[in-house]
Amino acid sequence: MMKPLEDILVIDLSQFLSAPSATLRLADLGARVIKVERPETGDICRQLYVSNTILNGESSVFRAINRNKESFQADLKNDSDKQRVLKLIEKADVLVHNFRPGVIDRLGFDYDTIKKINPRIVYGEISGYGTEGPWKTKPGQDLLLQSLSGLTWLNGNEGNGPTPVGLAIVDILSGGHLVQGIMAALLKRIKTGIGSKVSVSMLESILDFQFESITTFYHDGGQPTVRPQRHSAHAYLGAPYGVYQTQDGYLALAMGSIPFLGELLGNEKLREFQDVESWYNQRDEIKDLLAETLSNKSTEHWLSILEPADIWCANVMTWDTLFELEGFKILDMIQEVVMGDGFKYQTTRCPIRIDGEVLKSPLGSPALGEHTQAIINELISV
Repeated sequence: MMKPLEDILVIDLSQFLSAPSATLRLADLGARVIKVERPETGDICRQLYVSNTILNGESSVFRAINRNKESFQADLKNDSDKQRVLKLIEKADVLVHNFRPGVIDRLGFDYDTIKKINPRIVYGEISGYGTEGPWKTKPGQDLLLQSLSGLTWLNGNEGNGPTPVGLAIVDILSGGHLVQGIMAALLKRIKTGIGSKVSVSMLESILDFQFESITTFYHDGGQPTVRPQRHSAHAYLGAPYGVYQTQDGYLALAMGSIPFLGELLGNEKLREFQDVESWYNQRDEIKDLLAETLSNKSTEHWLSILEPADIWCANVMTWDTLFELEGFKILDMIQEVVMGDGFKYQTTRCPIRIDGEVLKSPLGSPALGEHTQAIINELISV
């Protein structure tokens, strides 16, 4: 199958997670991504470990987020290397970076400079906090952005302090937004022949992610966010929304009628909460009643009652359980990729389907500078 972005050349000056996650998605969609890395150390993410898992001598994070790319070794402060990279950019459709504001200008790869040598370029950049204002030089690190943006006060139970999301959610959201902007700019270029500068900040991305809660905050007169005291899964939603322990595991309950749940679960006290407002104002009391009842039987017992009644609920699974189930296997989400030296590893595939076809690529992450000479011979020395 021909992928949508075949013949699109992306020069990737980025590192860490946010912008590399964007170029990964562009590569999955068919673009050729040339990752420019500094000599000797390369992308810092090669040595950024989220666990003690090492894949072929380097970080599992790097291996996961930089598959399906080529590595070109260059020192952007060295004039000879810089000129080589600029020649690549002359031929490129997209340029991506996530340097802090000011750094890209000092290196001579700012948008005003680049568009003079390639007016059709789609120039994508991710910053931590934007390019203006007192925060522009702060480090754009995921936990810091989660903390500063208010996100950590939406998770966990009231009284337990701020609770971060246990994934690099700001990085990945920012990368997704950059891809959206780049795709829109490529479409604009088809219509006008003119390139664009696409800018995304991590702070704006994580604020946008909280659009429902922020809208509620303003409409609610700026009242402080109060999370449920127990079984919290959303700071604003009323009962039954949450996760509850059963006799042998955990059960997640989404929205639903409390009196109807009382009828299904055999709890007469729950049937007394007829007023929808009480599901919010008395959510902790209701959740305690639910927790007491649900703890008496197994998860499968409750699912066998709730699911036929069209109550939105789910077993709370671990990966080892999930990965053995047909519902997961039929998605075909795991692919095996192979590095240039023959090392194989398993990772997720692109979640997008085109005309019903999944988008896979067998190419693993590159060794540092693995493709430098071949790229010079093909694109620079001509």
